[in-house]
Amino acid sequence: MTLSRTATTFAPPVMEARRWLDGVDHPDTRPLLNVSQAAPVDPPPLVMREAMAKMIVEDAEAHLYGPVLGLPALRAEVAAQWNTAYCGNIDADQVAITSGCNQAFAAAIATLCNEGDEVIVPVPYYFNHRMWLDMSGVKTVSLMTDDAMIPDAAAAEKLISPRTRAIALVSPNNPCGVEYPAETLRAFMELARRHKIALIVDETYRDFDSRTGAPHDLFTDPDWVDTLIHLYSFSKAYRLTGHRVGAIIGSEARLAEIEKFLDTVTICPNQLGQRAALWGMQHLQDWLAGERLEILDRRAAITDNFPKLAQQGWKLLGNGAYFAYAQHPYNMSSAELAPRLVQDAGVLLLPGTMFMPAELPDGAAQVRIAFANIDRTGIGTLFDRLSDLPY
Repeated sequence: MTLSRTATTFAPPVMEARRWLDGVDHPDTRPLLNVSQAAPVDPPPLVMREAMAKMIVEDAEAHLYGPVLGLPALRAEVAAQWNTAYCGNIDADQVAITSGCNQAFAAAIATLCNEGDEVIVPVPYYFNHRMWLDMSGVKTVSLMTDDAMIPDAAAAEKLISPRTRAIALVSPNNPCGVEYPAETLRAFMELARRHKIALIVDETYRDFDSRTGAPHDLFTDPDWVDTLIHLYSFSKAYRLTGHRVGAIIGSEARLAEIEKFLDTVTICPNQLGQRAALWGMQHLQDWLAGERLEILDRRAAITDNFPKLAQQGWKLLGNGAYFAYAQHPYNMSSAELAPRLVQDAGVLLLPGTMFMPAELPDGAAQVRIAFANIDRTGIGTLFDRLSDLPY
């Protein structure tokens, strides 16, 4: 029997992890620490919600269909701010707004790949990327990373075949948190151009990069449109997760194909969410800078507290953006360890097996900690619990 498209991939990992909570009590003296999902739990700041309430009442267009490729003013604002941030040459017509960054990735793959084509993805990978490739009949070709969790373009070149259509990178990385060096991204750009394939760069977490200035120079290339497809999410920057607003930047020819996909799937992005994203870009830069500093402090707290786990044999593999990625010392797979931590430590995190294909064993010794929803004190508590496990 031929499998349906959805049957070719695994169950959504975050939803699976939430089921581990069923029937487990978390006393007030040890409340659950949920570090499983990379999403803010707080709503947008009050000033933004007040602006959104006004939009609902006063802007009739916010309730109607809009352009398939997004609100023109938001597309123009993205182009302008990206040109400033990257010293780039991006036109508003090279920006499309999508229903979240996951849809941006799906749309890009739909324009690039046919059944049986291949996309090279560093491992550990973002599981939703793997899921969409599976459901598209596209083979995920795993690119191993080095000890610093950074992929190498020379290693990727050895994996390119006649069916390769793209290389997909995420920086700052999900799940590892690492920030890819500018020279790494440039090397992948040159590799992709040389082989006439696309380079997809997902920068969902760019607002929380620890570096100052542009994280890469790809948009300064006068011919970037022949190779680069850039993805972004407004969810993390402005806490608009429920409004599903993302962006994709690429050639006008690419966006013409993407328009077909978006018109069929959602017709237009969320109108209120787009207006909120635009308002946030124009009014919340100082607030966002403060959010970045808070996330950077949590990243530092991971480093400060990790010696507690290092003494138990843990190893910190990556740390940055919303994530810490670690190797555990126990004689069990992380697929077994993670559910046990809910009961034994009041901690919900994701096992490395959710970020690696089954044929690669490394994920069994790895876990991802998403620290966007716990502050410095909570991180200290988390590491106290993990350092006191009875295994």
